[in-house]
Amino acid sequence: MLSCDRQERRGDGLDNPIIEYRGVSKHFSGVRALDNVDFSCRSGSVHAILGENGAGKSTLIKIMSGVLQPDSGEIMFEGKPVAFSSPDEATRAGIVCMFQELSLIPDLSVADNISISDPPRRFGLIDRRAQVRLAEELLARVRCEDVDPGTLVRDLSLSRRQMVEIAKALGRSPKVLILDEATSALTARDVQTVYDLLAELKHDGVASLFISHRMHEVEALCDMLSVFRNGQHIETFAKGARTDAEIVRLMIGRDVEAQFPPKPGPARAEPLLTVRDLKWENRLKGVDLAVGRGEIVGLGGLDGQGQKELLLGLFGVLRGVGGTVEIAGRKGVPGSPHSAKTASTRMALVPEDRKTEGLMLNMSINDNLLAASFPQISRGPLIDPALADQAVSEAIEKLSIKIGSPSDPVMTLSGGNQQKVVIAKWLMIDPDIILLNDPTRGIDVGTKQEIYKLMRALADEGRAILFYSSDYAELVGCCDRVSILYDGRIVSELEGDGITEEGIVAASLNIGVEAA
Repeated sequence: MLSCDRQERRGDGLDNPIIEYRGVSKHFSGVRALDNVDFSCRSGSVHAILGENGAGKSTLIKIMSGVLQPDSGEIMFEGKPVAFSSPDEATRAGIVCMFQELSLIPDLSVADNISISDPPRRFGLIDRRAQVRLAEELLARVRCEDVDPGTLVRDLSLSRRQMVEIAKALGRSPKVLILDEATSALTARDVQTVYDLLAELKHDGVASLFISHRMHEVEALCDMLSVFRNGQHIETFAKGARTDAEIVRLMIGRDVEAQFPPKPGPARAEPLLTVRDLKWENRLKGVDLAVGRGEIVGLGGLDGQGQKELLLGLFGVLRGVGGTVEIAGRKGVPGSPHSAKTASTRMALVPEDRKTEGLMLNMSINDNLLAASFPQISRGPLIDPALADQAVSEAIEKLSIKIGSPSDPVMTLSGGNQQKVVIAKWLMIDPDIILLNDPTRGIDVGTKQEIYKLMRALADEGRAILFYSSDYAELVGCCDRVSILYDGRIVSELEGDGITEEGIVAASLNIGVEAA
């Protein structure tokens, strides 16, 4: 049921909108993505689009940006009906979208990526000098003067790539700028830069549509908020008109349960995973830690202190890792991801970026789920179709993955359901040790709670979980112990009542702790 008609929206200050949806619907394989949606936003505002993964947010902006076309309804842009047949057509009109999955090409330079759709030309040829100058100007605008326009995108950190994506969007002179989880991979400094940029764009009359699951960002940035649920536009209201609890209730259609499941007692189990003096290049400088069966051990610290390299090193992704790793008393660092997931090691890694590291987007949900578990679904050298179908069905049911058909491309799923596919894929090898690299980044409130419960249930089954999160509240709520990394070393370990956000921040800054 829609709770605001056009009259009510005019009362919200959304008269003369720059973009307006009138009765727009879209379906995929029988799944209702948008259902008769009325929605509008105005120039010179920052408008939040809120809802769980699968609520319709991505479909809304993909239609707006020309990636998809609606099944029915009408879209008005600057007072005129439009029907964008491609993203390029929408971009030329002034609608620029930054999707959660980056559009950058890793093997091209930063300058090439920024100008890829419309490079500056001279005498009919690409003007390389002008291209570099443009990149430098846009990088300076997003406070990334440290990024060389000639650097290949694949050599940048995820946070720097995200800022290059923002620079690329600004270079297209948007009238409507859509930011889909634009801050989820950013450092604190870069987040502040995005705040400043949105304030400048607002002053310049640009309409910014801001999709985020971080309520403190929505509160800090947005003038108007619109909530979507199950493909429907539930309500639009001004900032401050609803409490956070009321907004979450609108998003999920029910009262919020306790966010984190209860932790067990303080008893520490015999270590299943033991790491001693782990080193890699200049990123890991002698890491010591242990994770017991039934434990969730968090990795804290400021971003870039070696947490991600530690997980990659343990899973056999990095070459030249030194030190000792013991798994159930057996020594040896896995030499590759394949050896890490074998029956003798039984380790799984949920990677940082599900789009590029966790999924094959053009392949089916079925193929993605089975990608890591061929030994478990095979009889001799051949895959057993009955075993494969049963494994897929059980995985979808266990993680409550919302799909149309297992044969659909995994890219058609919402972000939260894509992340569930990544997790389910690795659970299908029945791992003893689970490495989690920021698994709730860009995930909605309801799906986060499902993942927290799943983590605790897996620990209760006797699995050892090593969990990196950029959200300190998650470390406090989920973890039995938290190891803080600083400059490639663990400088502090918190447990029990000592696991607090204040304690994590103090240890992350190495306050009162001498670096080894």
